[in-house]
Amino acid sequence: MCKNRAKAAAIRAVEVAAMKQVAHRVVVLALENVVAFDLSIASRVFTSASLAAGRPLYETLTCTLDGGPVRTTAGFRLMPDHGPEILATADTVVIPGPYEGPLMSEPELSPQLKAALDTVPAHARWVSICTGAFVLAAAGLLDGREATTHWCHADELAALHPQVRVTPDVLFVDDGKVLTSAGAAAGIDLCLHIVRTDHGSEVANHAARRVVVPAWRDGGQRQFIERPVPEVTDAGTSATRQWMTERLDQPLDLRRLAAHARMSVRTFTRRFREETGLSPGQWLLRERVERARHLLESTDLSVERIARDAGFGTTASLRQHLNAAVGVAPLAYRRSFSAKRAASPYL
Repeated sequence: MCKNRAKAAAIRAVEVAAMKQVAHRVVVLALENVVAFDLSIASRVFTSASLAAGRPLYETLTCTLDGGPVRTTAGFRLMPDHGPEILATADTVVIPGPYEGPLMSEPELSPQLKAALDTVPAHARWVSICTGAFVLAAAGLLDGREATTHWCHADELAALHPQVRVTPDVLFVDDGKVLTSAGAAAGIDLCLHIVRTDHGSEVANHAARRVVVPAWRDGGQRQFIERPVPEVTDAGTSATRQWMTERLDQPLDLRRLAAHARMSVRTFTRRFREETGLSPGQWLLRERVERARHLLESTDLSVERIARDAGFGTTASLRQHLNAAVGVAPLAYRRSFSAKRAASPYL
């Protein structure tokens, strides 16, 4: 009995010691003109993970480059509890997106910012949210790596830092010690991924429930990219494009399209590509996907009916093309974007 009690006491001592261990320290660096929503993500998710686990998994601290206040995009200034000295104690550094300014237009960091980042320990993990990727890129941390940022700024990041392999159609990229997320809410996806990697799915799922978000979102940024409707003009193929959008459920071969435009097939194909950057077939497929997305979002029509109305003919064809375009199946897309679901908090 004594031996058993001694063994139990030893096990308990180890457990207590583990509970007293310093939690993984996450340092959030708030830069001037920071996006306020992005700034709050890490603290919210990592605090929720600790609460879900019932023990301190993470300690999240916020600092600025001089310990003073910084302006946010939400019309207020942030007064942090810490200055840049705590970067030297970080296990993970999170850089939320700055909005516009020199950090998104200059290929190199300011001396002050470079000096601060140079104090980060070699073992630390780097995380950017949205346009925070521009900071990591300027620091050389993304050289030769795959990375992402908000789809609105992906081309800018690729042009300013050609050594970075920019992937614009994903929610986040995990490249080992360096992780980048797309815009805004994608930072939540990335932080939950980090929790899942560090502590498993159960803790991440509990944290997601506390934040009231899905534990995992299918698809990528392609679901959220806006595409303006082209203007209809008298010249070129624009009138035929408008005519095509009104007949997506019908067979539309090249000869029929060229006849409507009163051009030869060869001339129509050339002019179409010059004006849209796509072949008629590629453009038509894109429009049919858009029609299917609209119907999935705004109606209760069956997937079979939507496949017919959008011009895909079969549900298998719709599933294939929707998955290729936005990365999710029709029913999963409807669950995420249905107007009725969005309108009711109980669905």
